[in-house]
Amino acid sequence: MAGAVKAKKARAHAVSDWMEMERERGISIVSSVLQFPYKGRQLNLVDCPGHADFSEDTYRALMATDAAIMLLDSAKGVEAQTKKLFRVCKLRQMPIFTFVNKMDRPGRDPFDLIGEVEEVLGIGVYPVTWPIHSSGKFRGVYHRELKQVFLFELVAHGAEIAPMEATTLDAPHLLEALGDEAVKQLRDDIELLEAAGDALDHERLARGEVTPMFFGSALTNFGLPQFLDAFIELMPPPAPRTSDKGPIEPTDDRFTAFVFKIQANMDRQHRDRIAFLRVCSGRYERGMKVRHARTGREIRLTNPVQFMAQERTVVDDGYAGDIIGMFDPGLFLISDTICTGSPVAYEPLPQFPPEHFARMAMLDPMKRKQLKKGLEQLAQEGSIQLFRPPEGREGESIVGTVGELQFDVVKARLAAEYSVEVRVERLSFSFARWVEGDPLPLAELEGQLYGYGALDIRDNPVVLFKGEWQLDACAKAFPKTRFLELGNSVTPV
Repeated sequence: MAGAVKAKKARAHAVSDWMEMERERGISIVSSVLQFPYKGRQLNLVDCPGHADFSEDTYRALMATDAAIMLLDSAKGVEAQTKKLFRVCKLRQMPIFTFVNKMDRPGRDPFDLIGEVEEVLGIGVYPVTWPIHSSGKFRGVYHRELKQVFLFELVAHGAEIAPMEATTLDAPHLLEALGDEAVKQLRDDIELLEAAGDALDHERLARGEVTPMFFGSALTNFGLPQFLDAFIELMPPPAPRTSDKGPIEPTDDRFTAFVFKIQANMDRQHRDRIAFLRVCSGRYERGMKVRHARTGREIRLTNPVQFMAQERTVVDDGYAGDIIGMFDPGLFLISDTICTGSPVAYEPLPQFPPEHFARMAMLDPMKRKQLKKGLEQLAQEGSIQLFRPPEGREGESIVGTVGELQFDVVKARLAAEYSVEVRVERLSFSFARWVEGDPLPLAELEGQLYGYGALDIRDNPVVLFKGEWQLDACAKAFPKTRFLELGNSVTPV
């Protein structure tokens, strides 16, 4: 329920998708953070957008978490966006758990899905549960580790959670429930898996070389308890994080954390701004003083919150792996590190070069301040990239996005959250390059047809180009300057 996008008319939306546009379109636009206990464990879930146009938010979430759950559609298998996100997981050597969803609908053969995951993604697959079909209908799963069959009663459409019965493969009433043909097929499948399948090696799982696979239907809770039970047992503890002082263990006495997400205006009434911190080591205590690594300032952390959908709970402590939200007065930027003891800074999070550019033209000239504030806050969140004219040059800032649909989001959020109506004016730039080496006369580049010189949100010099020909001309004119896809403050993926 907490992460549901759609709900019945008689039931309230209890959603991690809090933005009005998300509800209207039925898609996730920004990552949502949820914490919940499960059988004595504390789970921190970052629910990411699946749409390609919002993939940058998902990439940042992957850099802040310890494992990924790969959700596959039983009919579609490995989709294009799955491949992109998987590459980030592979780079970080993250443990990956796979849940094949929508098994209660017509789908592909499970062996075909396993073969596709192994071939396309290059990862070993170990099915922990295996789907059981009878007369073409999904009836349950066999748990290979527990040696148990979990049968689900077929109930009227729309039931919240289907009743479940656990039994053994040799139980006499299994034949009555499924029929001879289905039981024989199940036994043949299990025999084949045991003979030819990949082994579930915990070290390989921790390195992201093999993925446990589960089958079920999330909407009706088919197979989900078996997945969660196995997840909390197989999931490795929080791993060390790389910093400028080397790897920092989660058991380190120093409290350290970094900002992986900033979200403004989640509470429309209070116009708040929340910085989401991933705790990496030590223990957080409410009211403690920490050092802000980028500015060197000492700050006090008060009223930290954890989230369950839109509900917030003030927390008194936190440990490695936890995600906490801090009210941000405008101090934090994505990738900022906070710590106690000797200063330390974690690796900056990836930022991806924008592919689409536009100016936001105000329909009401009196709203200039609101527009400036809105664009700056959206850029600080990482929702967009903002390029302002260099010093000494007048002009409106340029918005850069990775996906086309992000412009619709910017327009809708400026109207809803900042009361600014804008018209999106597309620009002909194709890509951006950050500048390293000899400085460039940014303000003069456009007049010489070498591209548009600008500064990003961190005041790093950047040039917007209309094509490779323009980049080549600029590179020849300034041979001691390097043009990078990503700036110094970010790390390429």
